[in-house]
Amino acid sequence: MTAYMLVDLDVHDLDGFKEYQSGVPALIAKHGGEYIVRGGEFDVIEGDWQPHRLVFFRFPDRQAIHDFCDDPEYAELKALRHRTASTILVAVDGTD
Repeated sequence: MTAYMLVDLDVHDLDGFKEYQSGVPALIAKHGGEYIVRGGEFDVIEGDWQPHRLVFFRFPDRQAIHDFCDDPEYAELKALRHRTASTILVAVDGTD
């Protein structure tokens, strides 16, 4: 079942985060993922959630998301993301 990874990013170090941005697309693709939303403008229609920068990915299934997040090749980039941004990541099943 298709799954989606939703990411809310609050970037604290834009120069450092650019290195993360350049390195992560190949690993996303390695696990069958693709960008759906990448930092576009958004409106909060209801509620008090105040996202910063939203990024959405589509993956073949939730296991692929976990495999991406746990990939040893991603460890250094993940540490870089942790140093340069505060993030919330959510994996959710699609409807197919």
